[in-house]
Amino acid sequence: MLDRNLYLIKEHARILKLVDRYDIFDPKTGEQIGIVKDEPSSFLKYLRLFMKKRNLPTTVNVYEDENSAPLFSIRKHMPIIRSKVQVIDGNGMPIGYFKSKILTIGGGFNVFDMQDNKIADIKGDWKGWNFKFLDPSGAEIGTVTKKWAGIGKEMFTTADTYMISIDETKSDHKTNMMLLAAGLAIDIVFKERR
Repeated sequence: MLDRNLYLIKEHARILKLVDRYDIFDPKTGEQIGIVKDEPSSFLKYLRLFMKKRNLPTTVNVYEDENSAPLFSIRKHMPIIRSKVQVIDGNGMPIGYFKSKILTIGGGFNVFDMQDNKIADIKGDWKGWNFKFLDPSGAEIGTVTKKWAGIGKEMFTTADTYMISIDETKSDHKTNMMLLAAGLAIDIVFKERR
């Protein structure tokens, strides 16, 4: 799954939900290529009945299918001033993390490797629907674009659909893992209304 440069992420629509679930598709073929599951501990899951989910830590695992081990995970820590989201590969090794920016229009992250070197910048537009991944020189690595789902779905659910596009010349497993994780982190950190 991590050898592609286009991903369509569809969040499952539910009226009342304690956990999120997403499907990942190849937008060229329509084939489902992955599953994303929000998998907090039982305590944290039920704590969401009383607290906003975006203020609680969680673990989100990305799978190729229902029966496989996670390809990678993202762990959102309890936010104090800024949200921190760590990316962990399928072997349990941290490969990088995102830190939300404090004052931005549209939202965004700074992306760091595990030696605390800033390796990319994620910037949102004024609507907070479209994001660009920029390398340290300011060159675009990829984008996340929100897809309009229709008035009924947009008004009555929190389910979103995103297209993640990665520059073919910069695409590799680690980059794809980080950018796919970033696209999910945008939804988890900035877009959750509960």
